[in-house]
Amino acid sequence: MTLIKSISGIRGTIGGKVGDNLTPVDAVKFASAYGTFLKNTSTVTDRRLKVVIGRDARISGPMIHNLVQNTLLGLGIDVIDLGLSTTPTVEVAVPMEQADGGIILTASHNPKQWNALKLLNAKGEFLSGAEGAKILEIAEAEAFDFVDVDSLGEVTSNDSYMDIHIDEVLELPLVDADLVKTKKYKVVVDGVNSSGGIVIPNLLEQMGVEVVKLYCEPNGHFPHNPEPLKEHLTDICKLVLDEKADFGIVVDPDVDRLAFISNDGEMFGEEYTLVAVADYVLSKTPGNTVSNMSSSRALRDITEKHNGSYQASAVGEVNVVELMKKTNAIIGGEGNGGIIYPELHYGRDSLVGVALFLTYLAGQDKTVAELRASYPQYYMSKNKIELTPQIDVDAILESLTATYKNDSSTSSLSTLDGVKIDFATEWVHLRKSNTEPIIRIYTEAPTQNEADVLAERFVKELKVIAGI
Repeated sequence: MTLIKSISGIRGTIGGKVGDNLTPVDAVKFASAYGTFLKNTSTVTDRRLKVVIGRDARISGPMIHNLVQNTLLGLGIDVIDLGLSTTPTVEVAVPMEQADGGIILTASHNPKQWNALKLLNAKGEFLSGAEGAKILEIAEAEAFDFVDVDSLGEVTSNDSYMDIHIDEVLELPLVDADLVKTKKYKVVVDGVNSSGGIVIPNLLEQMGVEVVKLYCEPNGHFPHNPEPLKEHLTDICKLVLDEKADFGIVVDPDVDRLAFISNDGEMFGEEYTLVAVADYVLSKTPGNTVSNMSSSRALRDITEKHNGSYQASAVGEVNVVELMKKTNAIIGGEGNGGIIYPELHYGRDSLVGVALFLTYLAGQDKTVAELRASYPQYYMSKNKIELTPQIDVDAILESLTATYKNDSSTSSLSTLDGVKIDFATEWVHLRKSNTEPIIRIYTEAPTQNEADVLAERFVKELKVIAGI
């Protein structure tokens, strides 16, 4: 179960057996399926198809990159090679290059043994579930037709796109680098030894911020678990205090998730990254917001404060984007620190988040800790249960749904994405992960203890149902 195929892409661990892990054969197979899908669905007749490729700094990156790139060339597709890049940078580059698609080679927040192919359409947005299913069908059937030697694709290398991405962010109307420069902020950056260690410090320096770098060498040797959660971030929390910094910034390896450390060395809370940025954006451009079902109620509260409407989507960036478009949302994202600001593009983007947050902070007479304290106080507990192939997750969740459907303590129950149960002052969301062989159990309540207790209760209930 270490090769996972979903709307979040094709991801797996390096090494092992074909079909069980992300082996070189699997990388070629799914790159072939993606390229074939583009050729089958394209209306372009006057040129070769063109795909943008970029990767994060993980150790397996160059190997997977070469395999995927050369597979596309073998299909007669041209490649714009960004080299070391970020997920949002590739998303920005695809429409700029008028490309027909894009591939980001990254397993996002997964540990170093993982890698993945994240697949984009011509808008630089993630493929839909239906499109992903079609690619899986092509891969399964191995319905590939490679070109002859005179029709091979060509590679164009362009390593300037992280700088172009920064320029695009700084030109956003709600980003005010001149105001930020007057504050002379000092910020610690944890780039988890990936591409964020290059692009985030460069952005900050162009906004007049003094940068203290921590793990900013893009060598792929992650110094801690790369998921930006509190238990993984003790080093930066300490360094923010030692350096007397204004705050800290943490990104994941592909720079689509953003977490802040307050000036007191405490977590700002990854759920509150989107809340704070949305508060600023809505104060200038009122409108609607969207986040996924596993995200904090605080975004709803902030949206309603600005007289907007909030809606929740199924988990997965493609689902958030679809609902944002449907509701004309001004800003949205995911509670894992993913900011989606359509003014630039429909994708989670830590650069956009950093620039908007800095501008907002510079206009406030508050420290980061004081800003955090000004928001509705909710606390989350995020847990998971490891799965084995024998466990029928759908049956487990159906059993749980049946138990709580008519429970008097339940205020609402949704099966849009797994099972989400709302109680009067707290909620629990249980779902099968798109990216790992686990069930995620997220809870939120007015206090940390209540959130933890609720989580423990449902972990036990799931284990009883599953017989583990």
